Amino acid sequence: MNAYPIGMFPATFIGGATGLWKIDRCAAVAGEPLPAAERLEIRDGIVTTSGGVWRLAGVAGHTRYVERGEKARLDAVTPTLGRPEATRAALIPIRKSPAWWALTQDERRAIFEQRSHHIADSMPYLPRIARRLYHARDLGQPFDFVTWFEFAPAHAGAFEDLVAMLRAREEWTFVDREIDVRLSR
Repeated sequence: MNAYPIGMFPATFIGGATGLWKIDRCAAVAGEPLPAAERLEIRDGIVTTSGGVWRLAGVAGHTRYVERGEKARLDAVTPTLGRPEATRAALIPIRKSPAWWALTQDERRAIFEQRSHHIADSMPYLPRIARRLYHARDLGQPFDFVTWFEFAPAHAGAFEDLVAMLRAREEWTFVDREIDVRLSR
């Protein structure tokens, strides 16, 4: 029996010697790096068995910090994961500082969207870039969020623009650890 409610998608990302995705680059943007690994395996569920050099887990599902109208617009332009042409990917785990978590929900929302425009300014990229956000903080993981992106090689430049834009916003001043793992299959 699945311990997760309908609409919740737990996943474990395992860096090691096996997996569909080849790790092309793994760089620490902020904080400590991850140990080197050759490949990435993605498993459904929270996997606690040994294996791999590192393991990150999270649960995707109910959206947070998103208002109803934004969700409707996101759903209309968000492509599915696993598209055949999407042979490039990025795994970006992020940990926010204690200062971020000391803020109230409405204060975080104000930084996230009213001032950083995270959703509004990301929307034009979504038809080309698929993404899924996994929440990991409540699982006791080393990161608060694990973000998975997939895109075609032709859209790699757009992905670089998206990431650079988001890292330049106020929201990212609260990031104290971020790893950028680039992959291909």
